[in-house]
Amino acid sequence: MAEHHYLDNEEKSVVIVMTSGPSQRHRCATPFYIASILASMDADVRIFFTMEGVMLAKKGVAENLTAMDGGKTIAEFIRDAKNAGVRLHLCKPAMPGYQLDDSDIIPEVDEISNASTLADLILASDKSMYF
Repeated sequence: MAEHHYLDNEEKSVVIVMTSGPSQRHRCATPFYIASILASMDADVRIFFTMEGVMLAKKGVAENLTAMDGGKTIAEFIRDAKNAGVRLHLCKPAMPGYQLDDSDIIPEVDEISNASTLADLILASDKSMYF
């Protein structure tokens, strides 16, 4: 039986839909960690913040949030992902529900996008993950 190794496939794009936010802090670090690993393996990785996930893109929130007591801040995980080459999208339609405007957004966000962009990313990606 042939062994399959994680680098032996052609699948190279992943979209991570980030719906979790500060109220579920224990779910907020892993997506960025996984994204960093995938990007370091030359995958095209996008994280799309929507629903409560948009709050992680608000200035001051991720800097003061950890997934567990004593752990790295979510902002550190976000920066690690960005340094690995992950692109971040923020859901424009979700922003008003959380009283966010463009001036509230962290500079790490690459694009403020519509829901149609999310649909395109999901359909065009080899894999999609949801947190």
